[in-house]
Amino acid sequence: MLSALLVPLLLQALLLSSVSAAPIGLRIPKIDPKKILCQLSFVEKFLCPEGGLNALSRVTPLGTASGVLDPDGAHRYPVRYASAARWAPSTLVNSWELPNGSNNVSALPLACPQNDVSSSTYSEDCLSMVLYVPPSLNPLTSNAPVLVWIHGGSFVVGSATSTGIDGSKLALATNSIVAVPQYRLGALGFLAPSGNTNLAVKDVVNALEFVKRVAPSFGGSASKVTLAGQSAGASMIRAVLSAPSASSLFRSVILHSDPINFGHLRPATHQIIANDFKTRVGCSSASCQNGLSLSAILSAQSATYDNAVNTNAAAGTGQPIRPVLDGTFITTPFDTTAPFPSINKPLLVTSVENEAAWAIFKSFPPLLDEGAFPFFTGLTFGNQRTPVILDSPFYTPAPGSIVDGKVDGRFQLEKLGTDYLWKCSGWTFSRAWAQAGGNAFVGQFVLGATYPGNEDVPRCTQNGVVCHQDDIQIVFGTVVNPTEEQSALTSQIQQQYKAFLNNGNPNAAGLPTWNAATTTDVRPLRLGGTGEVDVGACDPSFWGSEVQYDYQFYN
Repeated sequence: MLSALLVPLLLQALLLSSVSAAPIGLRIPKIDPKKILCQLSFVEKFLCPEGGLNALSRVTPLGTASGVLDPDGAHRYPVRYASAARWAPSTLVNSWELPNGSNNVSALPLACPQNDVSSSTYSEDCLSMVLYVPPSLNPLTSNAPVLVWIHGGSFVVGSATSTGIDGSKLALATNSIVAVPQYRLGALGFLAPSGNTNLAVKDVVNALEFVKRVAPSFGGSASKVTLAGQSAGASMIRAVLSAPSASSLFRSVILHSDPINFGHLRPATHQIIANDFKTRVGCSSASCQNGLSLSAILSAQSATYDNAVNTNAAAGTGQPIRPVLDGTFITTPFDTTAPFPSINKPLLVTSVENEAAWAIFKSFPPLLDEGAFPFFTGLTFGNQRTPVILDSPFYTPAPGSIVDGKVDGRFQLEKLGTDYLWKCSGWTFSRAWAQAGGNAFVGQFVLGATYPGNEDVPRCTQNGVVCHQDDIQIVFGTVVNPTEEQSALTSQIQQQYKAFLNNGNPNAAGLPTWNAATTTDVRPLRLGGTGEVDVGACDPSFWGSEVQYDYQFYN
């Protein structure tokens, strides 16, 4: 703070001295005081930020941040929050720096290395974030909440610039700072040949440390941080919850479409997957590993990912490269295989109505024979769990699954996948959260907006069908040409977010009542509809009890 105060005083002194020292009638060359002051190391980072000073500049403990006006109205600040050598733990930066060595304050960060995109769009120097700040916030008087959004992508794809997660409209609607950080993906974040574990999770913890340090400089409160994410982003948040050392960095949690069924990897399973990757890259020395091309790493990662469930069934097929319960950093499973630690953080848990539709209807041909349902259920759940599922009343063919007098087995598989991977496992988690003393609020999106790519599956474009990721643009307010119903749901969700960010409770005047979950009834609110969701197979006596989740079955 002293340095920040010295800058204007030094500048004033230099200007006055240059005027008073000039003899009458003598022309002196123009002096740019800033260029002189920028040569002083303790002044440079405050007066001479990368990208230059502008009306949006803010003085932070790390130097002066320069921003731009986002097209949707918030002030946007891209920033590098940490650095890391390959397969080494990340460390926080000690000065404010634009991402990727850029001096263009409007440039967004390059993604972390991933498959199926141009190599020009990513870099290993990817530990950056984007801050979205409402113009109304005043660093001296505001005390706004902060929402840190963790992007999804099965831990192998995604970035702070993924479609739909521009945080500008969400920041304005909730009057909060929205921070969207990146973290290392895939093998670079989870499969270090040296044995370093959970590097990506530690990246996220460093991102939270960074936010805590700089938020007050933008009018945010370091003590009112909410951690939110979707899909693998929500799974990442559970990993952070499982790390006691990170607990003080946030006060509330929002999980969207978290496939809780998988749970954290156990050390033995992780080691099998890590060994498979190490064998595929063919390197045993650090010098060799550091010399590997990114294309070689990503190619080996893909092979390991695809083969993981065959090397160890506990890996699963959806997120086989994921956080590991290492016992030192991540010390609790945060699933029902062990009692939850005492909890005082409020929680929002949501899923969408047809979570598994995209995967099932993309993978299987139309009019899948009814006999395919028991067959694929057997392949997935084995001899022990399959008979219980098939004998239950929950997965009999619904009227909508009968086409031309024949049962299309895809509809049964969709319902089964939605229940055990996302919906019911999330409800079980919420009941356990309540049992441990925390307030949990559960919802299900029955209205959404087709996420880019989901339109490739006709099922996901049908009226009333809400596929995985179809909640993202509703939450962020980034739906293109929204319907009246979508706009109304976005307004509702953002008001509920605003209430939750401020006081840990999503209820506010004029909104549908959102009841807290109990240890026996999660009271799931229909988001985009009315009333509560039917319990169905998510009854606590069925999933998680009569039929075990994967994290129970394999551990």
